[in-house]
Amino acid sequence: MSKVPRNFRLLEELEKGEKGFGPESCSYGLADSDDISMTKWNGTILGPPHSNHENRIYSLSIECGPNYPDKPPKIKFISKVNLPCVDPKTGQVSPTTFHTIRDWKRAYTMETILLDLRKEMAMPANKKLAQPKEGTTF
Repeated sequence: MSKVPRNFRLLEELEKGEKGFGPESCSYGLADSDDISMTKWNGTILGPPHSNHENRIYSLSIECGPNYPDKPPKIKFISKVNLPCVDPKTGQVSPTTFHTIRDWKRAYTMETILLDLRKEMAMPANKKLAQPKEGTTF
């Protein structure tokens, strides 16, 4: 089976993100509509209910390098969050402790990552973690 080229794949993701075909709990889109390389993206995650993240909106930056989707994007929280897979000083999602990036598959998308981060927030070990004051950023 042939591989879908990077730009075609990113165009598919952009269309899905812009048209709102994904889940309501997360969204993503290009950070700069003039970015023809489609490298820098913004993402948001709505905090899961029944957790310390409830009613919060988390902003993230996503960088899809030249080897995406063969290699995972770099994900960084802009909104401060307390999660074991997020560096508490930089907001960077750890490629070694966050399973979706560590075990990356070409079929995964930015949406996969955002949904899995939301699931991480809702896990019993993480949903009651004390969180930074809402509105604070890295």
